[in-house]
Amino acid sequence: MRSCSRILLGLAFLLLLPGVSPPEKSAPVYGYKVVNIYPHDPEAFTQGLVYADGVLYEGTGLEGKSTLRKVALKTGTVLQLHELPDEYFGEGIAVWGDKIIQLTWETNVGFYYDRRSFTLIDQFYYSTQGWGLTHDGERLIMSDGSATLYFLEPGTFMEINRLEVTDEHGPVDKLNELEYVRGEIFANVWPGDRIARISPQTGKVLGWIDLAGLLGHYKNNREVDVLNGIAYDAENDRLFVTGKYWPKLFEIKLILKD
Repeated sequence: MRSCSRILLGLAFLLLLPGVSPPEKSAPVYGYKVVNIYPHDPEAFTQGLVYADGVLYEGTGLEGKSTLRKVALKTGTVLQLHELPDEYFGEGIAVWGDKIIQLTWETNVGFYYDRRSFTLIDQFYYSTQGWGLTHDGERLIMSDGSATLYFLEPGTFMEINRLEVTDEHGPVDKLNELEYVRGEIFANVWPGDRIARISPQTGKVLGWIDLAGLLGHYKNNREVDVLNGIAYDAENDRLFVTGKYWPKLFEIKLILKD
């Protein structure tokens, strides 16, 4: 007992020393409750997802199969479709005013489209890979598969700032599809079933969303890929998630785990 007391006193003394911080607490983990289930195109290799004005906008990937889509939420019907040239692997998307912005994976090229017509307006370039894309109302936020998030000027795509995302174990890499939700950045972490809730000020992971088992029996023995696709309806506080080749899209509520 005396030895344990000495150890505890020693640890307490170390924590009082300048430059010595207490151990970082683990971020809370959230589970989910399924509120609604909607159809989703099982041929869609989902890379980006946005909810705006009552519809979903979706970017899909793979060379020769990449698209930009406008989709009816309740039926999953594709209302509008733009096919990317075969050499591009489509990635994350963001709706910015009357435009839609879409990244590509390894070709360092992104596209601005007219939101109404899907007509290509312009293209832009970046030095990293393109993975996920969202915005906070002032800046675009991009991921490239690393632990770094890039904050960009929407009109020029010039970098304003960058942020390393970390939890108590260190950098959190493989950040993929992004969504800005109530002042936080939600990020799919490839290739698993978790979404990181990230502070846009510090880069710290504020919490984890564990979506293991969400698709469940809805796979119906189909080929499916990983969870990827987060959309938020800010007006009605609804959160939607899906995945690559998933036949369903889920509206969920988050529940803090014990």
